[in-house]
Amino acid sequence: MSTLSEPVKPVDPVEPVEPVEAAPGYRAARTLPLRVELVRQLKRRRTLVMGGVLAVLPFVLLVAFAIGGEPSGRDGRVTLMDTATASGANFAAVNLFVSAGFLLVIPVALFCGDTVASEASWSSLRYLLAAPVPRTRLLLSKLGVGLGLSLAAMVLLPVVALAVGTAAYGWGPLQIPTGGALDAGTAAQQLVVVVAYVFVSQLVTAGLAFWLSTRTDAPLGAVGGAVGLTIVGNVLDAVTALGHWRDFLPAHWQFAWADVVQQDPEWSGMVQGAAVSVTYAVVLFALAFRGFARKDIVS
Repeated sequence: MSTLSEPVKPVDPVEPVEPVEAAPGYRAARTLPLRVELVRQLKRRRTLVMGGVLAVLPFVLLVAFAIGGEPSGRDGRVTLMDTATASGANFAAVNLFVSAGFLLVIPVALFCGDTVASEASWSSLRYLLAAPVPRTRLLLSKLGVGLGLSLAAMVLLPVVALAVGTAAYGWGPLQIPTGGALDAGTAAQQLVVVVAYVFVSQLVTAGLAFWLSTRTDAPLGAVGGAVGLTIVGNVLDAVTALGHWRDFLPAHWQFAWADVVQQDPEWSGMVQGAAVSVTYAVVLFALAFRGFARKDIVS
C-alpha cells in the first residue's frame, strides 16, 4: 500500500515531434498540371458532344433560313434576326443572340459543375488529394480548365457561324437593324468584344456550378442546379414589378452587348453588367474554395 512518504517517480519528458519532411523532388506547385487536367477533360465524351452541338448550330440555322426564306420584320420593325442573311458578320451576331440566353449557359455549367463532383462520384477525389495534391491547387487546376473550355465553347460558335455565314451570304459589312452598317473589319472587332462580354456575363453561372460541384458528389446536381438557378434569374428579370431591383440580376444585363454593335457604341450597360457578374462570381468562387478547404473528403 502506497503512502505519502514514498517518492514520486519523475515523468519522462515528451520528446518534441520533428516536422515531417516532404519527399525528395516533391513540389506542390507541380502537382496536377493544367495540361494534364486539360487533356483529361478534352478526352471526355461530354466535351466532344458539347463541341459538336455548338459547331452544328450554325448549319441548323442556315438550313432553317434556306427552307423558310429570308427573315422579315414584324409590324414594320427590323430586328437583328431580320438581318441574319445580310452577311457573314450578321449571321455570326444572330447565332450569338439566339444562344447567349440559354444554350451557352449549358457548356459553362457543364465544364465548371462537372469537374470536381465527377471526381467524387468516381471515388477518385480522395486519391488525387492523397497524391498529395493540395486542395487549393486541385481547385485552381479544375477551375482554370473549366473556364478555359467555357471560353473555347463561346469562341467556337461565332467562328463557325462566321465561316458558314460568309460562305453562304458573303463577306460584307454588318447591317445594323436601326440603320447603317459597320465595315467588316470594325464588325469583326465588335464581335470579339461581344464574345468577351458574353463570357464575363456567364461567370455567375460558372461560379454557381463550381460552388455546387464542391458541395455535392452528384455531377448532374451541380450542373442542373446551376442551369436551374440561371433560369430562375431570367424569370425574375422578366417580372417588371421588381423595378430597379432587376439591376442586381446578372440576367438583366446579358444582352447589353447589343448596344455596342452600333455606329455609336454605348458601353454603360456592359460596364454595369460586367461589374454585377464579376462581383457574384468572386463571392461564389470564394465560397467554393473556403468550403472545400474544410470539407471531409470521403469519396
